[in-house]
This record gives sequence, structure tokens and C-alpha cells, in this order.
Amino acid sequence: MTQPLAAGLAVALVSLLAILGPALGVSPWWITLLAALGLGSLTLDAARFGGRGGHVLAEALPGGQLRLRRIAIHEAGHLLMARQETMPVRQVLVGSLACLRAGLNTSGSTELEPPDHAKLAPDDLRRWSRVLLAGMVAEQLVYGQSVGGSDDRALLGRLWGLSGLDVDTAQREQRRARREVEQWLRAQEQQLRAEAETLLAAAPRLGRGPQADGA
Repeated sequence: MTQPLAAGLAVALVSLLAILGPALGVSPWWITLLAALGLGSLTLDAARFGGRGGHVLAEALPGGQLRLRRIAIHEAGHLLMARQETMPVRQVLVGSLACLRAGLNTSGSTELEPPDHAKLAPDDLRRWSRVLLAGMVAEQLVYGQSVGGSDDRALLGRLWGLSGLDVDTAQREQRRARREVEQWLRAQEQQLRAEAETLLAAAPRLGRGPQADGA
């Protein structure tokens, strides 16, 4: 949920309570207190968590491990493919809290060494395509569909846009890259899951550090 949307919902709920509260026997003092708490929590979220406090909290709750595992699967896909393509990886982060600590407004990140030039040679474009697509393909392989990867698609589009190649060629090459990644990751599924568990164990959560084995 975005910060403006959360603020809008908070205002709407307080307004509704102010209208219906007296009829329901709710004291105006309680309405004032709830309004202060709601706006205070939004302010704290914006100041400390960059508007991602809801994500941080969700990942700290008992069901948060399922959310984090999906993120870990996505990032493990990038990581394994980057190794296969011998592309250096600077860091891998799983979870909103880890990303916020690194100054990133996202839920997961695999940071690669940037290319020397913005306009890449065709072979390098294919390598980057496979690595960027690997997160979405990993999710598809394990969960049947991908919910992450918008940043990956955007970067992939920019890289191909700078290449000077026509749109049909770019789309054909990306489809080819996806097929190659699907085939390779399917053969590496056991390693993919094991790598994801390693990343999950290192992911911090609110109120605790990295998870203990078997958590």
C-alpha cells in the first residue's frame, strides 16, 4: 500500500467514525485518540520506513516467512543465473527491512556490477536478458506465476532500447532468453530452492535478526 493511499484510508476511516461514532456510543475522546494514533503511525512509517512500514510489519508476522521465501526464490534466480553468466554480484537483499537498511525502497534486490557502456554488444545484451529474466522465471517455476520483476522488466527495456536494434529483434531475443532461462532453471530447481533457503535464513525481520535454521 502506498503512503498516499494509506493516508487517504486513515482519513476516511476517522471521518466515518466521527459521523457514526456518536450514534454507536463511541466517545469523542476515543475518536480523537484513534485519529492521533493513526496519523502518528503514518508519520513514523514515512520517517523511519520510507512508507514501507506495512511491508516490514507483514514480513515480521508469522506468515511473513512465506512472503520472504517468495522474494528469496526470485533473488536466487537472479543470483544463480548471474553466476552461470560469470557476472559479478555486489549484494543480494531479501525483505523490505534489509532493503530499507541499504537505502532501497523495494522488497528484494540483486545488485550487479554495472556494464562499462550503456550500449551493449548483442552477446552482452543476451547475458543481461537471461540474468534479469531469471527472477521472474524462478517464481514462475516454483509458484506457477510471477508477481515481482517490474524493475527487471523496466531495466531490460532500457537496455534493449539503447541497443539501437529494432523492436521486433529485441522482443524475439528476449523471448529466446526466457526460454533458455526456463530450461536451465528447471534443471537447477533443487539448487534454486537451496539457494533461496540460504538467502531466507540471512533475511532480517523486525524485532529479530537473521532467522535461525529451521525457523
